[in-house]
Amino acid sequence: MDSVLENIDHLPANQKRIMLFLDELLIDIPGITSKLRYKIPFYYKKSWICYLNPIKGDGVELAFVRANELSNEQGLLDFKHRKQVAGISIYQLDDLPITTINEVINEALLLDENVPYASKRSL
Repeated sequence: MDSVLENIDHLPANQKRIMLFLDELLIDIPGITSKLRYKIPFYYKKSWICYLNPIKGDGVELAFVRANELSNEQGLLDFKHRKQVAGISIYQLDDLPITTINEVINEALLLDENVPYASKRSL
């Protein structure tokens, strides 16, 4: 099975640079692990926190699995017609709003730590 880094290594240069930066940012958080799921890297603690998804236009979306439960005070999260998942589209590493992205990540981690995930899917 491919590792997250092997998967990222096959991307175009700009996406690779963004993905490597975000992967390192997330993996440096104590207790976070990554796994390839659906051919993209997912980041876990108690449950799925977020994932990195290459998007058209040579960008990367940092998507939060439980975004519908986050405050989005920063106004960075775009639901793109999704009900639960929302993300931040990044096209240039130089334009990365790192402080506000860290705020969203920290809120997602607090949610993961303090509110058990309950699937909203109807059976």
